[in-house]
Amino acid sequence: MTSSLILFDDQTANGFSPFSVSRPVGELLFGAFLLRERAEGFWGLRCSGHISREDLVGFSESGAPPVLRPAEFESKGSTILQSSRVALRGPAPDGLDRAATLFLGDAVVGWFLPPGTPLPESDFLEYPRSLPGSEQVEVAGRILDAPWDLMHWNSDQLRADIPRSFPGYAAEELPGCHILGEGLLSLGSDVSVDPGSIFDTRSGPIRLSDGVTVEAQTRLVGPAYVGEGSTILGGVLSGVSIGPVCKVRGEVEGSVVLGFTNKAHDGFLGHAYLGRWVNLGAFTTNSDLKNSYGTVRIGGPTGPVDTGLTKVGCFLGDHVKTGIGTLLNTGTVVGMGSNLFGGVMPPTNVPPFSWGSGDQLGEYRLDKFLDVAAKALARRDVILSDGMVGVLRRAWEITREERRSPE
Repeated sequence: MTSSLILFDDQTANGFSPFSVSRPVGELLFGAFLLRERAEGFWGLRCSGHISREDLVGFSESGAPPVLRPAEFESKGSTILQSSRVALRGPAPDGLDRAATLFLGDAVVGWFLPPGTPLPESDFLEYPRSLPGSEQVEVAGRILDAPWDLMHWNSDQLRADIPRSFPGYAAEELPGCHILGEGLLSLGSDVSVDPGSIFDTRSGPIRLSDGVTVEAQTRLVGPAYVGEGSTILGGVLSGVSIGPVCKVRGEVEGSVVLGFTNKAHDGFLGHAYLGRWVNLGAFTTNSDLKNSYGTVRIGGPTGPVDTGLTKVGCFLGDHVKTGIGTLLNTGTVVGMGSNLFGGVMPPTNVPPFSWGSGDQLGEYRLDKFLDVAAKALARRDVILSDGMVGVLRRAWEITREERRSPE
């Protein structure tokens, strides 16, 4: 009898702004894998779906399981529920045959439910705790407590992921290139690399996935992961995870780009996390270090939070667009669906679906946003599904109060 794997977003994951507005946290990139792919590899199971906020029901993305209501899950065997914001490692526990609570240190990160056991009540999913009468099972890994953890710990995760998951290269496959260091360089199939490219593995391994193109004048410094079908257009990139079908150029350091995003021009992107379908205008640049060298506070719907980190750039939600010359201050959060232009620095906390220049921000009309989003997806032969239209409409509605100016 087979098991089902379900990822759930707890109350903390629901606060992973600006990304959790439009997607379950399990569909965020960490290291060389989405958090959902990481859970699937750990348990050896395909994920049946996500349990998240009601307004994310209808979420759809190629290769991703749906967001479902708890009552919609059907399992003919046992069920594994795992927190979406946990990156587990090591061997999965075996011999599970009765109800168990999964602990990572002192934190509850999921449960094993034998056949016929109903899913926990919603308050257990929002605030995980031990199930009455269950045994305690220890697992190993890392708990991500905030969205900046995805950026801060990404290089460490890449150093573990790439050697464990991908094969090495044959030097003759890269004629005319310069390879520095003895670290792992891994190439997928149909990778195209121009002569004159530099791969520096002295600080970590590098993985180029299937269909990646690297143009001349590129220096890629490990640890680095470039996802399927992405193109590196030149520049210096170090300590990066770049998801599928991206175009990236310029100086990029310590950053994660989720996928289907264009940064095709020069400009600095440092210690940042970008969602899907982001487009950065030429010379868009962010700061990732305060002049005082102090820790960075980032804004959000509930107010600023001290990250405890000195290197923090920007966090851009899905479908964010910037015009040419846009400057982003240290720790800037730009809510999903926003369109910033005019070359004037915006506030450090930009509400979702904002439109404008500097602090003169209005509301991006929903009909116009959906039209542009559909066109952007079509350029990559992706259809904006009815389910995702519903998710985006609800996101626009529930964030309306954040866009209202104080009287």
